[in-house]
Amino acid sequence: MNLFFRHTDAEPPPGLRRRADAVLGRLGPGWRAAPWRHLVQAACLAGWLVLFFHVADSLGPDFSGGLLARKEWVPAEALLWLDPLVGTSASLAARAWTPALAGAIAVLTLCLLFPRGFCAYVCPLGTLIDVFDRFVGRRFARARMERPGRWRGARYGVLVFVLAAAAVGVALAGSAAAVPILTRGFLLTGGRIQAAAVRGWSQVPPMGAAAYVSVALFAAVFLLGLLGRRFWCRTLCPTGAMLSVFSVLRLTERAVGEACTGCGRCRRACAFDAIAEDFTTRPLDCTFCQECGGVCPAGAIEFSSRRKPVRASPAGERPRETHPVSRRAFVAAALGGAAAAAGLRGARPRQAALLRPPGAIEDSRFLSLCVRCGECMKVCPGPVLHPAGLEGGLEALWTPVAVPSVAGCHQDCHFCTQVCPTGAIRPLTLAEKRRAVMGLAVVNTSACLPHAGRRDCRLCFDACERAGYRAIRMGTIRLEVGDIPEGAVSDADREAMGRIEAPFVDAEVCTGCGQCENRCHKAYVEREGVLGQSAIVVTAGGRGTAARAHPDGGA
Repeated sequence: MNLFFRHTDAEPPPGLRRRADAVLGRLGPGWRAAPWRHLVQAACLAGWLVLFFHVADSLGPDFSGGLLARKEWVPAEALLWLDPLVGTSASLAARAWTPALAGAIAVLTLCLLFPRGFCAYVCPLGTLIDVFDRFVGRRFARARMERPGRWRGARYGVLVFVLAAAAVGVALAGSAAAVPILTRGFLLTGGRIQAAAVRGWSQVPPMGAAAYVSVALFAAVFLLGLLGRRFWCRTLCPTGAMLSVFSVLRLTERAVGEACTGCGRCRRACAFDAIAEDFTTRPLDCTFCQECGGVCPAGAIEFSSRRKPVRASPAGERPRETHPVSRRAFVAAALGGAAAAAGLRGARPRQAALLRPPGAIEDSRFLSLCVRCGECMKVCPGPVLHPAGLEGGLEALWTPVAVPSVAGCHQDCHFCTQVCPTGAIRPLTLAEKRRAVMGLAVVNTSACLPHAGRRDCRLCFDACERAGYRAIRMGTIRLEVGDIPEGAVSDADREAMGRIEAPFVDAEVCTGCGQCENRCHKAYVEREGVLGQSAIVVTAGGRGTAARAHPDGGA
């Protein structure tokens, strides 16, 4: 309770003290020790949930091209900008400035005053881990590994591995950084539940193996909490490791005064194992959460200027800098990251490129900038965009790909171009998006019903016309009518039987939106079952690619 009034001289009224003590007692010792920290945590988590489930939600009945702009009081990708590893690794991999790099610089600068403050106050994944620890993790006391020992430096190895891979041009931060893991994990869990609540489960496409792997990684982050509080954060999180490295330049620090009685409460309260056995600070682990100060009965703990003289602690020492990772481990992690990146680049399949969102940059640079956060997939109303599996190689895992058989890209939607945190998808106006080329529709003449002479059909033509693209025309082709007895039909009927209207794609106009493919797939593959796959398929490519719908180029 004292921390509520630590900066004032007036004592709180007794009634207010009793009510506050009762509330904080129900919330737990952490709230009592550092209430302002937990209020900030709750606000940041609530803000992220609003951004994810409300701002990034385009599933409602009021869909329009201006929906996202009306909701975005704060950019949907704001917290992704604040994860310093996102901007740093993407910019390093692409050798380019990204919007997220500005956020990384801001957060790392803040570390001068609040070392690792992002971990203790802002990170929504860290807050959810705290919740898991309180309600689940502490019930498994026998599995606890409160002092991680040799695991302490593992996160620095992960950080070096990720940055070394980025230096070679391969982005791995999305597989390890805190906020991308959280966003993608929620996309494949809570996001799917939200979509099912609006559309029904029958309209939610099934998940592939790659999606299950991502969910397993997300779950593992929390299950590691069974080994100890904030186990992921203090042993494996590379975002926290980057913040720790920059905290070497800190202007403030935790200090223990001579009033310390050695009761050990501070060590038990610290979720980050930042307090040594002699009660001095491990500066690279301290997040300035101040819970240790809140539980200290003697008031011996201060968080003040690093230059301020510190009274002698029981050990008679100031906070000690430590070497978080050995030189050998550092070199091994760097070489491992570079080798892994080279291996991923060398293992790229030689097949056609994946079908990317509108506004996506050239694929090799796209892979360097994309952090696999899933934000573009969350705002996609189709959903057209899905996380890639291994069809594009391991390097493309979890990157967004368009799947027209599930949905076509709506002509009035450009949301995915507005929320990419790194610029892998360029921001486009709605008019620019309508001209952006995703791919090219190609008619399979052996499967297409009119081209095969089976029946009249113009579904793909109608879908393209309705979208306003007009990239498909209906042309007359001749059919083999076989032997007809002389006089059985008139010459006019014979002529009519040998002609049919069939669709042809104009490669100079088609943007590859996929609405034609989706219409054909829904009608003839899903509902009627007369085709094994859509007769018109969007392929990665663009204008200038040969796209004859008929061996003879049409009639």
